[in-house]
Amino acid sequence: MAGPPPQPSHPWRWIPTLYFAQGIPYVVVMTLSVVMYKNLKVSNTDIALYTSWLYLPWVIKPLWSPLVDLFRTKRWWIVSLQFVIGVALAMIALTLPGPDFFRYSLAVLWLMAFSSATHDIAADGFYLLAQPAHEQAAFVGVRSTFYRLAMIAGQGGLVYLAGTLQDLTGDVARAWTWVFVVLAGFFVLTALYHLAALPRPASDGPAPRGAAFATGYLEVFAAFFRKKGIRLILTYLLVYRLAEAQLLKLVTPFLLDARAVGGLGLTTQQVGLVYGTIGIIALTLGGLAGGYVISRFGLKRMLWPMIIIMHAPIAVFLYLAAAQPEHLAVIGTALAVEQFGYGFGFTAYMVYMMLVADGEHKTAHYALCTGFMALGMMLPGMAAGWIQDHLGYPLFFLWVCVATLPSFAATAFLQVDPAFGKKS
Repeated sequence: MAGPPPQPSHPWRWIPTLYFAQGIPYVVVMTLSVVMYKNLKVSNTDIALYTSWLYLPWVIKPLWSPLVDLFRTKRWWIVSLQFVIGVALAMIALTLPGPDFFRYSLAVLWLMAFSSATHDIAADGFYLLAQPAHEQAAFVGVRSTFYRLAMIAGQGGLVYLAGTLQDLTGDVARAWTWVFVVLAGFFVLTALYHLAALPRPASDGPAPRGAAFATGYLEVFAAFFRKKGIRLILTYLLVYRLAEAQLLKLVTPFLLDARAVGGLGLTTQQVGLVYGTIGIIALTLGGLAGGYVISRFGLKRMLWPMIIIMHAPIAVFLYLAAAQPEHLAVIGTALAVEQFGYGFGFTAYMVYMMLVADGEHKTAHYALCTGFMALGMMLPGMAAGWIQDHLGYPLFFLWVCVATLPSFAATAFLQVDPAFGKKS
């Protein structure tokens, strides 16, 4: 006699852990790697160039996202990729003590970046399948909260841990090796947990593959590029963060570099505190505030105030580079102001992508928008280290302020529905 059907897994059992696990590898690839390479005396030029290339999997992930639908279940993809990420983290730990650590660790980070981007596709798709429609909106805030907590854990907690281990061991490579050993163990345990905790929705299966799949696949892309005003749309997506893309690659090196070469001379632990913890909290609060004002007043009315509030605080880095303040509270306040402005203004960008994707093929077109968003971060970031090495920090931050102008110019030409984003 068949037993009773298995009870569905409660969302609180798996949504927080799934989105925390989604955030960690992204933080490792995009942020933790920069701190690690700076600690290991890699030049700013090489750090910015090579870590910017790691954005590429998020740029092109829409190209292979249909494969996640066509092969196996999304649950299978999630668990398998978490094991792969755990193995990749262990491999990074093995490369760091060696003489050619930069080349080999970058190769493994590439593997992890592709795995993380694919995990994003599977996790977001699984969320839509496993949650009833009326509960999807209810847990959006939970998703974003635990993703942000992953950023705090990575940029704050793990950076602080690395600095503490450096002090205890006196060996930078050994300290970072242990950080990645801890991360590898965490991800293997996470994969084992999700193997048991993730629900098994009946709709989670490979999509049917018909002869017309290739035609439909190409039509999704063609429909995106037929959108009215697509040239302006793509320009806006690419230049909106032109300044921030360059700034983000050099903030950590600037904070860590000695005062004699124009930096602020902070310890790794201090960077984890003021930038990885206080900064991320301010970024999160800025995002919440941005979402609130758009829901109240609409995107069109708030677009100009939000882009100004996003870009104006970049000027705090001109002050930090010129004055080189020693008080951690002053530095932390300046970073919090800049990060709050960035989070506030970036919300307008995210809502605009929703506007662009609205209509048929909404999910696929939003994925394409995020691909161009990642491209807009990758290309400027690649040159940022070279520019800074030639200009020095004060002139580099002045250049970043100038680089905000294209986003203002593109904004002037946008056509936005006055009611879009506003609660009715």
